[in-house]
Amino acid sequence: MIAEEIQRITSALPQGVRLVAVSKYHPSDAIREAYAAGQRIFGESHAQELQRKHTELADLTGIEWHFIGHLQTNKVKYIAPYVSLIHSADSPHLIEEINKQAVKAGRTVSCLLQLHVAQEETKFGFTPDEAKAYLDSGEWQKLTGIKLTGMMAMASNTDDTARIRNDFKCARRFFEQAQHDYFNDTDFTELSMGMSDDWHIAIDEGSTLIRIGTQIFGHRDYGI
Repeated sequence: MIAEEIQRITSALPQGVRLVAVSKYHPSDAIREAYAAGQRIFGESHAQELQRKHTELADLTGIEWHFIGHLQTNKVKYIAPYVSLIHSADSPHLIEEINKQAVKAGRTVSCLLQLHVAQEETKFGFTPDEAKAYLDSGEWQKLTGIKLTGMMAMASNTDDTARIRNDFKCARRFFEQAQHDYFNDTDFTELSMGMSDDWHIAIDEGSTLIRIGTQIFGHRDYGI
């Protein structure tokens, strides 16, 4: 089933859009099965679970670990030595800690600014105004251990597809404006939007990374 779902999803992706298989709470054997089907990017949202899987699956060459959940500053040290991309850089304080731990590890870690465009106040991230203020500050340009390569956003948790589309449109507008105003276009290229229920809309609105878990792996075992 895992291989078939990966094939079905990836065959529907336009050029330039990549699949992040969200493997949190799923066992390493399921990741091996997905890897055998050609999947290379896996998304985790708990630092210690990711650390364990990174160790267990160290033999899988070319695997990319993406961190997609809210990252606590005291957990950054667990993933900085090997994580390929952090989707959820949601505050200046966290960005500074990622930079600190990346420098310690002798790496430059790619990060996406998490943009808050959804209705729910519980979601993390910079509002567009906060993100603009942070980019205007230039503080990020002084950090040698991180590289901002794009943005991540989640749509409102609703069945209203017009609202979901509007959230993604808002994120894309801000992403493109930031790309133009602050970055060399070749460096700031990733827009991570779309999950199992809304990835088709996200692709319509410019997503380059979609994050899908249940559709691939089935329901999660939270005891993992």
